[in-house]
Amino acid sequence: MAASLRPPPPIRTDHSNAFAHNTMAVRIPAIFQETLDLNPDYPTGIKDRLGRLRDDIGAGEAIPPLEAEGASDYQQWLLALRQQQDIMGAPVTWHNAEWFFAETYAYRCLVQATRYFESRRDPFAPKKKSELTSEGLWSLIEGAFASDVAAEQGVAQAVMLDLWANRIDLSYAASLERGTDIIPEDLLVDDSDHVLNYLCRSATASGQKRDEGAIYIVADNAGSELAMDLVLADRLLRHVTDRVVLYLKTHPTFVSDATPEDVWIMLGEMKRRGGASAQLAERLTANWESARLLFLPHQFWNSSTLLRDMPSELYDRLNASRLVIIKGDANYRRAVGDCLWPAESPFRDVMSYFDAPVLCLRTLKSDPIVGLPSAAVAEDLDRSDPTWRVNGKRGLIQFKPQSSKSQ
Repeated sequence: MAASLRPPPPIRTDHSNAFAHNTMAVRIPAIFQETLDLNPDYPTGIKDRLGRLRDDIGAGEAIPPLEAEGASDYQQWLLALRQQQDIMGAPVTWHNAEWFFAETYAYRCLVQATRYFESRRDPFAPKKKSELTSEGLWSLIEGAFASDVAAEQGVAQAVMLDLWANRIDLSYAASLERGTDIIPEDLLVDDSDHVLNYLCRSATASGQKRDEGAIYIVADNAGSELAMDLVLADRLLRHVTDRVVLYLKTHPTFVSDATPEDVWIMLGEMKRRGGASAQLAERLTANWESARLLFLPHQFWNSSTLLRDMPSELYDRLNASRLVIIKGDANYRRAVGDCLWPAESPFRDVMSYFDAPVLCLRTLKSDPIVGLPSAAVAEDLDRSDPTWRVNGKRGLIQFKPQSSKSQ
C-alpha cells in the first residue's frame, strides 16, 4: 500500500464526541428496543437477551466477548476486543471505546442475541419490508428510466441518484425524513466530472471496448439505496465495464445494511412491480447468470477493521479493479479512519494508502469529513447549521484517481 497521511486518533464513545456518545447511550438502545417491538413473536429467551444487551449498552457497562459456540468470527472479534483493552489500559465499556469498534460490535452482539445464524431470521426485516413497499422507492426506479439518455449522461444520473438515496437510512430518522429531494448547495463536493471522464475514457462510442478490471460497489443500505446501487450497476454494465461486483454484509447490521438476501428480495419485488422495474430486474438477473454481476458477502464489511488495515487478499483484489465505489456514511468512516481530520484535508491524500481509484458517495450522518475546498466552508456551515455534519442533508461525491506508484 502507498504511504499516506498519519490520521488523528479515532473518535471515541465517551463525552469527547457528543454524537458518538449519544449513539451508544441513546440511539442504539432505542434501535434495539424497536427491534423488540417489531418482533413480538421472538421467544422469551431472545427477548431477555436482547433486552439485557439494550440496557447494558445504554448504561455503559463493560463490553463482553462473544459466545464462542457457533461463531466463525469469534477469534476476529476477540482480537478486536483485546486491542481495545490495550488501547484503553482499562476495562472497555460501551461508553469509553473507539466508536467504530463499539458500534459494529454492538450490532454483532444483537445478531448473537437474536440467534440469527441459527434461524436466518433478519431482526430488521419488518423495517426493511416497510421501506420496500414505499412508493418513493418505486418512483425512484421509474424516474431513473423515464427517458432515454446518452451513455455518459445515464451513468452520471445513476451516480447522483445513488448518492442521494443514501439518505434513506432506516437507522437514522434525521436523514431518512429528508428524502431524495435536493438543492445544489447540498452537494459539498462534486467530483462527478472527474470520475465520469475516467470511466468513459476507455470506452468507444459503440461501447464495445472494455476495461479489464471489474468495478466494485461496497453497498450500504437496502431498500431505496440498494435499488439505486442496482441501477448504477446496470448502467455500468451497459456502458462501461464487463463486470460489477456488489459487496454486501454477511449478516444484518446497522438496521438497513444490505445482505445478499436483500438483493434477491429486491429483485423479486422488481419483477412483481412490472414496467421499468421488471425490465431492470431481468437485465440484472441475466448479468448475474452470466457472472458479469456478482453479489458477494464479505466478513470484512461487518468488522470493526478500518479500510487501511484490510486483509491483504481483499486489498489485492480491490487494487486490481478499475474502480472501487464506497457507499454511505459508515463505509466513509471506515475509509477515512473514523477520526476528525481538518475538513479541508485533501481526499486523495487521506486515501493515498489505497492504490486503486476510489469513489465515495456519502450523505453526512457523522462528524468525519475531508476534502472540503477550504476550512472556511466548514466554518460557515458551523455558523449557519450547527448539525450539518450529522443531519443527513448534505452529500459528497469524492474521487481519488489511481496512485501514481501503481500505474
